[in-house]
Amino acid sequence: MENSLNFVSSARWTTGKSGVTAGRDVQPSIHFSAPPEFQGEPGVWTPEHFFTSAIATCFITTFQAIATFSRFSAAALDVSVEGTVEKVEGGYRFTRVVVRPVLTVQNEADRERGIRLLEKSEKACLISRSLSSEVILEAKVLESSAVATV
Repeated sequence: MENSLNFVSSARWTTGKSGVTAGRDVQPSIHFSAPPEFQGEPGVWTPEHFFTSAIATCFITTFQAIATFSRFSAAALDVSVEGTVEKVEGGYRFTRVVVRPVLTVQNEADRERGIRLLEKSEKACLISRSLSSEVILEAKVLESSAVATV
């Protein structure tokens, strides 16, 4: 892999506090708006959703890469990310990000290894490593047989 990679996205204002964003060589384009708290459209993707989604998707792809390299097979991985925005000196900013992965393993023997791989993923995730806000990992590991009985 090269020492430097470039990823390009663009956005175009369409009306009000809304627009369309696209990534180079990526489809489809995505309609976005400011959040309703900032007089945007309700029910539409916002930059804040993109931010937390970038962390969640990066965590999953990083985990998959580490798990593959480690020859670890997970039954499932779901990640939610909660970002807290606060008004600070100079304006609003994300002050805290909580990453909540829920890893489902094949059996109890895989639990500890799964936790270690989740912790490695949090440290290796390109997006969260690039943030200046606090990033907190709150991981859960479930056994697949326990999930089926719920």
